[in-house]
Amino acid sequence: MECAGKGRGTRCLGPPRKRCHRCGAVAYCSASHQILHWSDHKEECKRLAQQMKSVDVLNDFPFTFSQEATLMVHEKKETRCSFLSKRGVHQVGMWLYECCCGSSVTSSDCFRSNDGWHLPRILCPCNEPVAPIPKQLSSWKDYYEWRCIPLHSPVALLLHWPLMIYQAIQVTGLGSSTSEIRDKLCIHYLGPEKELLQLAVFAELHALFPGVHVHIELVGPEIPQHRDGERIDLGNYAHCIETDCICKSASENLSWDVQTGRTSKVTLQLRRGLYHDCYHEIAKDFSPHLVIAPNAGIAAYSSWLPTIVCVLLLLTSHSHSLHLCLLVTEKEAFTITSKQRAESACNLLLLLNISSFVYLEECFRS
Repeated sequence: MECAGKGRGTRCLGPPRKRCHRCGAVAYCSASHQILHWSDHKEECKRLAQQMKSVDVLNDFPFTFSQEATLMVHEKKETRCSFLSKRGVHQVGMWLYECCCGSSVTSSDCFRSNDGWHLPRILCPCNEPVAPIPKQLSSWKDYYEWRCIPLHSPVALLLHWPLMIYQAIQVTGLGSSTSEIRDKLCIHYLGPEKELLQLAVFAELHALFPGVHVHIELVGPEIPQHRDGERIDLGNYAHCIETDCICKSASENLSWDVQTGRTSKVTLQLRRGLYHDCYHEIAKDFSPHLVIAPNAGIAAYSSWLPTIVCVLLLLTSHSHSLHLCLLVTEKEAFTITSKQRAESACNLLLLLNISSFVYLEECFRS
């Protein structure tokens, strides 16, 4: 998250640790930037506050931990730390970044030493699925049943990253049998933040897209300079905590499609910078089927507008079908399209909500 008042005349004084006390959805580096930004934010503040209070939506979730992990945290009756401690995953592996205890850790730290679930095999997807993926997963319950995971497992709190990609693919039609996607799926993933510290969860894309090479270009200013250009091959699933599990000895690239005989592959490429500045360089080798911005906050951060302009231009000129998925609200969608006069870009897909696969993490925010 960046300071919502960034670019308001003066430089930011530090990290954006001062949240708006009314909505809690945006943050600032200083009181002065908050004051300067109020003229823009005041129209959105009330709506954002209502969204942050929408914990009743959690009644639709099947998890046994939902109320404890979301409503009780929201009402300060439970903390993230205590929730994670009860499950033995506090300050370990990828879970380190799910509470304030990991706030001092940066994405410059090597994620490979923290790439395990730190859970028993029965509670996490550390191996190939025992059955082929259903025609379409429409809920967390569908996913948990398919992966044979009990509903008290907390893995959904990390798996929303790959499941969000899966749902976006389904909504855009890229996952249909008539889609142009066969051997390779290329995704441009904009503005990664905490994901950079939990990259191992993206290995679940092996199971979600059997027989497909899924390549993700992660582009954003939060990528450390020394990791710019780094390529990561996720050959295996994130490991469980059991030493005798097959996940410790599984060979690379295990996932393959029975019908086609093709082997799946998941590769990540880290790119430091702003998308509108480096798109053309990236697209030389990896032209996207899907552009996704899960942390966008478009209405709150003006720094996103040049990227939106860039993508809208791509939508009107792309030689093949390109889909754009942003986590935006109805008002933000109107603002973007009216400002850029892009009503004619008929293949622009503005998702008002990419299902409950995303919303759980939003509610779990401290």
